[in-house]
Amino acid sequence: MKDIYIADLAGFEDGKFFDSYFLVLQKQQRTTKNNKPYLSLIFSDKTGQLEGRVWELNDPRISKDFDRGDVVKVRGCVSRFDDRLQMKVDQLRKAQAAEADKTDLMPATTYDVAALWSQLLAFVDSFTEPNLKLLLTTLLADPQIALAYREAPAAKQLHHAWLGGLLEHVISLLTLADRVAPQYPILHRDLLLTGVILHDIGKVRELSWDIGFEYTVEGTLLGHIQIGAALAERAMDSLPGFPPRLKVLVLHMILSHHGKLEFGSPKLPMIPEALVLSFIDDLDAKMQAMANEFDKCAREGKGADELTGKVWALDQRQMLNTRGWLGTGGH
Repeated sequence: MKDIYIADLAGFEDGKFFDSYFLVLQKQQRTTKNNKPYLSLIFSDKTGQLEGRVWELNDPRISKDFDRGDVVKVRGCVSRFDDRLQMKVDQLRKAQAAEADKTDLMPATTYDVAALWSQLLAFVDSFTEPNLKLLLTTLLADPQIALAYREAPAAKQLHHAWLGGLLEHVISLLTLADRVAPQYPILHRDLLLTGVILHDIGKVRELSWDIGFEYTVEGTLLGHIQIGAALAERAMDSLPGFPPRLKVLVLHMILSHHGKLEFGSPKLPMIPEALVLSFIDDLDAKMQAMANEFDKCAREGKGADELTGKVWALDQRQMLNTRGWLGTGGH
């Protein structure tokens, strides 16, 4: 486990040396205005990113056998330039595989992933519709899909943008859906929950998370809705006797879950379950974006009477933390 994180460095005195492990997001050789070459690096861990600079390129204490995507052990000190922290790298070497934990180097869910996965499987086990139960059991038993589903972020930036974020988001939606379903008899509970589990499954291939969070080529060209629909369709086609009408409904849930054409949905929700899915998906994403903004304000030392900055995911509006305002604690 890391002892020093990027977020800790704001409290360090300029020139104070420290040792830590980081993920290299960027490596570029540049020159100063005086044509002196230097190495520009972007380091990351689960608390943020930091620019690092190597001024002595021939220093034997600076390894040359590392690249973007590698984990490195660094000795350096911080300084401030234009009110931004920078690191002067004094020593650097490529880390061994067992030296650092991936969850220390990128943002990760604070929940126990194994417990979240058990909750997901328990929801599937509660199904009474046999075809939907078999579909999900088959998909989630695929080792590659299961591993990616547990690791994937739910987004690159907007909401649940951390390792395990997709699974965390889906469990939140399953809990909401299971509470909503009894309220409205027109809802098919197992179909609604199937839509929840499959709506973002395309993100296991739309996104990559080996070097930060990026879109894959497939994700850029197709998007997670198309990828997810194709995954689900192949799975249903592989199950002998899967009802054709049920297949249409499952695919519609995936294709319409963004709710509006301008939000990227190829189709608008046209069945009760799809409409509910689009609402709770939007609700969960917005609530998480708001919580993230309140956390940011707390880290920046803003008082309870202050509004947040403009939140992009909430139409650039400012928000107020009501619990902080009323003095009833955090969120």
